[in-house]
Amino acid sequence: MIVLFPTYGRRLPGTHRWQATVAGMVSRPLPERSRRRVLAVKVLKRLLDLDESQLESDVFRRRAEAFFFERVAGREVEIMLGGRCVATGQTDKIGHFHARIELDDAEFGDPQVPFTATVRTADGVTDTLPAADDSRRPLATAGCVHIVPDSGISVISDIDDTVKLSNVANRRELLKNTLLREFSAVPGMADVYRRWQAEGTVFHYVSASPWQLSSCLCGFLDEAGLPAGSMHLKLFRLKDSTPLGRLPSRKRSKRRVIEQIMNDFPGRRFLLIGDSGERDPEVYAAVARRRPAQVAGIAIRLVESKMPPRKQRERLDRLARRLPAVPLQVFTEADELAAAWSPAVCPDGPV
Repeated sequence: MIVLFPTYGRRLPGTHRWQATVAGMVSRPLPERSRRRVLAVKVLKRLLDLDESQLESDVFRRRAEAFFFERVAGREVEIMLGGRCVATGQTDKIGHFHARIELDDAEFGDPQVPFTATVRTADGVTDTLPAADDSRRPLATAGCVHIVPDSGISVISDIDDTVKLSNVANRRELLKNTLLREFSAVPGMADVYRRWQAEGTVFHYVSASPWQLSSCLCGFLDEAGLPAGSMHLKLFRLKDSTPLGRLPSRKRSKRRVIEQIMNDFPGRRFLLIGDSGERDPEVYAAVARRRPAQVAGIAIRLVESKMPPRKQRERLDRLARRLPAVPLQVFTEADELAAAWSPAVCPDGPV
């Protein structure tokens, strides 16, 4: 299996060329009766009090399958992008690969540029379907590079509890929403984001959700009518003790990822959108204090958490007072966000 990380292309300063960093992970499914897989299912069954019908449900099997894997090191990966083939070299010890690919304006002419990644084996067989044992034959999969202009407005958006109902503050409910239920969109957010996209806004989704759910999340964005964009998710750590590892914790700062996006697009301004459930407000405020010229504003969706609403608002008010000329908008309904912001009309802040 190949998991591709949805990415973006940026213009190289002072040139007519573009660069995209294409990255992903190669893995193979755990055998149906492997010890690790059986243990993980038992843990989930006990943790979520699942019955057999839930374990056999299409949603559970589809979502859980993404976590039942082992990484594959030492595989050769080839990228086909813009009519050229680029070798990434072998996957590293945790199955990851990446390559920086440069193309000219003609090759990067469309807003979304498709590419394929192929895992090749020593026998050189060309085939796009995995064999039953997934050990001898190569596997190909498709991805997309989102082309981002030098200037304009970008939205950096969280996913869980910002555009997708997850209930991150309740770990048991988070697990159920991740593994047992169809994903559900936050009402109205797709309409707001699509309107902004029509006005020229581009989107980057930065989330603590695991990379193994990237295909499911891309499908969710499409089904919900949310704009496609680059996706920046969490990588599992080597010390994770089960195939599932730990589900996402937002205590891990997103600041490094967000600032890398800003570094790649110094001529663009950014609206940071998240929720109050965990650490989004503090992370976004830290970015705004370091880069006030690039941050057009912060918008935080007020959600249920262990902290009462009054305490949450006090927390957000304290953050807002410490921000350097960067507006912080608190909203509960998507309509409030739409009424406060229009990137095309007012790119420098709220209406």
